[in-house]
Amino acid sequence: MIRPLLQVTAAVGALALVPVTTGAMAAVDTSSYRELDVFMDIYNRVKADYVEKVDDKTLIKGAIDGMLASLDPHSSFADDLEFDNMRLQTDGNYGGLGLSVTMEDGAVKVITATEDTPAWRAGIKPGDYITHLDGKLIYGGTLDEAISQMRGPPGTKITVRIVRPGRDKPIDLDITRATIIQKAVKWEVKDGVGVLNINTFSANTAPEMRAGIAAIEKQLGGKPRGYVIDLRGNGGGLLDQAIQVSDAFLSHGEIVSQRGREKSDIERWYAKADDLARGLPLVVLVDAGTASASEIVAGALQDHHRALVLGEKTFGKGSVQTLLQLGPRSLLRLTTARYYTPSGRSVQEGGIQPDLLVPQISDPDYKSRPVFREADLRRHLINEIKVDNSILEEDTKTDPRFAATPEELKKKGIDDFQLHYALQTIARTAAAPARVADGAAGKRGGR
Repeated sequence: MIRPLLQVTAAVGALALVPVTTGAMAAVDTSSYRELDVFMDIYNRVKADYVEKVDDKTLIKGAIDGMLASLDPHSSFADDLEFDNMRLQTDGNYGGLGLSVTMEDGAVKVITATEDTPAWRAGIKPGDYITHLDGKLIYGGTLDEAISQMRGPPGTKITVRIVRPGRDKPIDLDITRATIIQKAVKWEVKDGVGVLNINTFSANTAPEMRAGIAAIEKQLGGKPRGYVIDLRGNGGGLLDQAIQVSDAFLSHGEIVSQRGREKSDIERWYAKADDLARGLPLVVLVDAGTASASEIVAGALQDHHRALVLGEKTFGKGSVQTLLQLGPRSLLRLTTARYYTPSGRSVQEGGIQPDLLVPQISDPDYKSRPVFREADLRRHLINEIKVDNSILEEDTKTDPRFAATPEELKKKGIDDFQLHYALQTIARTAAAPARVADGAAGKRGGR
């Protein structure tokens, strides 16, 4: 079984998987056999002399995990509990909190809390560390053990203790588990603008987005002023859905290319359909949680100058994983290629730089909360073309547009500053042609 997905892996909260493009197996040379002899010597010594008896399955699993971990953060092997956790995350609903987490130096770190889930409503944020569950320290355990403890029947309660960088004391939260149903696309109309909040790229994302566009036009009785495509916190998903979403707003040109180990191993995808938005202004919202398939969409619309990308630099995952099911309850995720935007950019490490850098100043913790991206992961793939953004990143001057405090914004009814700024940008863009036309008409009338 091979499933096509593009997403941040379990090491950072999701998966990136696409079909295998080559089936060749690496040739085993003579030196490989010598290395295998060393491996078997160590294996036999551990079996014979380790202080406690160790079963074969534990040793083989450890060897496989170590081999894949030496490659990059996204190649891994899953069986038993890990397989069940991944299946629940990608295929079905489950009772839990709605968190994506990773393990960092023995601690469970939050990647993101899915919108409208118990964790999100409780205020858990990216960068938080979960230290205790129901009063029991979980530091030093495995990630799957922690995930299993957080999951449970809907309606049951759990106490979660988090440590938030920048806060002096831990925070205890009593949270009631719920059935986690991640709706791929949510839509709404704000100030005459259609807002498409794409949370993941699952099997129904493109159809749901098209239905959202139709519903927005029906509610307004016509076209909106423009569209905001919100990809913040979207860790990725199916490659074909990312292509279809990009294609919905492009009428021609390349969307994304995938390149393997060999120079000739290149696959490209092109836009085929007409622009569903019919040329209306587009703003794409991104942040550090925008990854993989989401970066494909943002990069394609940015390169074709079809949308203005607004927010903060994205995660920067430009590698492709192939998912091979090896048995009924085991699978291999292996990095097999890199992907590139239409202009030939690799987002690996560097991510997508927004056209308008807009911080989320409505979040009181945005300055103190650490942000991590692909470049922070151990053994991440290196981008062949290094881009030096150190001068931009060292600019600490406060932009007057972003000087308001969360309290000041709240008094104005602004809970999401980035979305507010995107709506204002659409309004200015949509109004510009009208002003030009009015001016031209005035000149003609005066002749």
